[in-house]
Amino acid sequence: MREIFAGLPWWVKWVAVPIIALVVFGGLIASAVVFVVGLLFKALVFVALVGGLIYVVRKFTASSASRSDW
Repeated sequence: MREIFAGLPWWVKWVAVPIIALVVFGGLIASAVVFVVGLLFKALVFVALVGGLIYVVRKFTASSASRSDW
């Protein structure tokens, strides 16, 4: 494989081959990127919901504890 690429100009190795790879595997790469971004978004939503739940539970337990002190 190195022998094949050794005789080619630099622009074939560094421009044409990556463009061909993007055209051929572009759909697969895009699907992987969309999957990863979607997974990160869902993880962020999960963390925000759990944080909100913890905040609400602590707020209500603190207010009910202060009422029982009366």
